[in-house]
Parts: sequence; structure tokens; C-alpha cells
Amino acid sequence: MIIGIPKEIKQAENRVGLTESNVRQLVENGHQVLVESGAGKGSLILDTAYEGAGAKIVPKREHIYSQSEMIVKVKEPLPEEYNLLQEDQILYTFLHLAPEPELTQALLKQKVKAVAYETIQEENGSLPLLKPMSEVAGRLASQIGAIYLQKDHGGKGILLGGVPGVFQGHTVIIGGGVVGVNAAFIAIGLGSKVTILDLNPSRLEYINHHYHGRVQTLYSNKENIEGAVRTADLLIGAVLLAGSKAPKLVTKEMIANMSEGSVVVDVSVDQGGCVETSRPTSHESPTFLYEGVIHYAVPNIPGIVARTSTYALTNVTFQYALDIANKGLEKALRQSPTLARGLNVYKGKITYEPVARDLNMDYEPFS
Repeated sequence: MIIGIPKEIKQAENRVGLTESNVRQLVENGHQVLVESGAGKGSLILDTAYEGAGAKIVPKREHIYSQSEMIVKVKEPLPEEYNLLQEDQILYTFLHLAPEPELTQALLKQKVKAVAYETIQEENGSLPLLKPMSEVAGRLASQIGAIYLQKDHGGKGILLGGVPGVFQGHTVIIGGGVVGVNAAFIAIGLGSKVTILDLNPSRLEYINHHYHGRVQTLYSNKENIEGAVRTADLLIGAVLLAGSKAPKLVTKEMIANMSEGSVVVDVSVDQGGCVETSRPTSHESPTFLYEGVIHYAVPNIPGIVARTSTYALTNVTFQYALDIANKGLEKALRQSPTLARGLNVYKGKITYEPVARDLNMDYEPFS
């Protein structure tokens, strides 16, 4: 199979779809790998490293798409890439289609075979390809929030950890999954008071035991969310429903009741966001104000630590890429129910039910 690795064009996205060691394994398995010149630069992987692993460096993005049977990326195609996609081409990347009708329509029109990292799901419900980026995003969320609480960044001038004799800052995390637990890990390390809300009592029990009571756990209902948000210095949105839009759990009224200079980091914005006042921002212009509250809502947070993120991501994505290349997509899907759950679009049909439901479009399972 011919596998193409284009350079990411999303703003400040410095990750890359495959590392040099991944390329070497693909070549050793008899495949050809085309890498767009400079694709790995943001992750400190030079063209010479890819060439040394057996890849061919291609100067133009158009040639990557026109010559490749499978495209391996990190982020979803942007509008300028839509028409580069080829019929029957395999697209393997993060897609987050539920809040993206335009992208979904483009993939249907081009009749690609699109496999989304974020919906590859094991029998136990875990999302193995989403986990490492959720870990990175969760840890960065607390780190970023702490910075924006500083007065020189427009915040209220609170040190999350406080000092002896002074109140700690309060970090409230909506969602106790991978993002939430990792956000708590850093917030606790910074010395913050931390509250986590989640719907799953077993998850709350796990968090309580894991952090030895250093985290206040609350059942996630409107009253508890409202009360916690009102006292938060830093609010982190960490809600995930696999492949679906995130529910709007934090309302405009709740945000309006936060004190001026508080900070919201909505990690779930790539699925539409769990904070009603959120809208996607970028690394170049990461924040906006609503009722005096700073909102940070960058969909590709891990892109700012690209080298760490690239290697963490490819540690889990590559095994499926190799399986698809060795067996062909259809055989790989039929042999792996985990991978099959990742198929979102196939030859002009939506094959992932939550996406079809959220976009009010027809669903047709792969067979």
C-alpha cells in the first residue's frame, strides 16, 4: 500500500501522523511511504530522518493526496484539503464529525473511507487512541488555566496553590474521565483546591480513593454544577461522549455568576464544548471574554507540545495503521471490532450512528 503523510495545516498544529520509526516498520512490511517535505519539522523530525527510514519526500501536498491509497494525519482535513481527497482513499485521523456538518458532507461527497481515531473503541468502552491526547490535554488545561489566572494575562491575580496563610485557588473539573483525572493531577500538584463532578458514582469513588480524599467529588447535576462553578477560579470542561456532541452542562447564567477574571478551559470544544459560552479559538488567538470570564477553547491543545504529543499518539495509532496497510481496510475492519467502531464514513455513507444522529443524517452500518 502507498501511505501518505501530509503536513498539518491547522493553525499551530505541529504534530505529524507518523514518526520515522513507524515509517521504517511500514517499509519493512513492503509498503511505500510518501512524506510531504517539512511534515515532521514541528515535532523535530527532519526530512532526512524520514528518508533514512525509507520514505520518499514529496514537495507538494497535492502529490501526497493524488498518489496515496491511505492518508495518515493528526487533525481533520480543512476546506482547502477537501478536494484533494480521492474516491476510495482511506483517511485515518482525528475527525470529530458530530459538530462538523460541512466536513462530513465533504467526506461523503469525495466517497472516502474515513476512520476516526476518537471512535476506535474497545469492548469495555475505553478509547485507546483518544487516551494519550486526553492525558496531554488534561495536564495542559490546568497549566494553561494557572497562567491565565495571572493578572498579566487578564486574570484575577490568583495563585492556584496559594501560600501559607492565604486561600488556595479553586479548580472545578466537569467530567471525571481521562482528561478530568489528568487535569486534577496537575491542579493538585500546583496546590489548588480541586472539585470533580461526574455522573458515574463508581468513577467518583475511584477518584476519591486514587487521590486519597484530596479531591472533592460531586455527583453531576444542575444544582451541584451551578454551585461549584460559582466558586471556581478555574473551570475545566472535560466531558466526553464518544463520537457525539458534548452536552452543554454549564450555562450562560452559570458563567455570568463567576467572578471577573476567572478562567474557563473547555477541553471538550472539539466535540462542540460542554460550556454554553464556548466557541473554538486557536493557538494564535486562544482566548475571549464573556461577562468578564476568560475562555480558552482551543480544539488542538496538544499541538503546543508537539514532540511529546506526536510520539504519545503514534504509540497507539500505528498498530492500526499497520494492520490496515497489511490487510486492506475491509479485512482489517472485519477482523477487529475495535477498529470497526472507528469507521465513520465509507464510500458516501455515514457508518457511525452517533454522528448520523447528531447531524440528523442517514446512518448505514458497514457490512
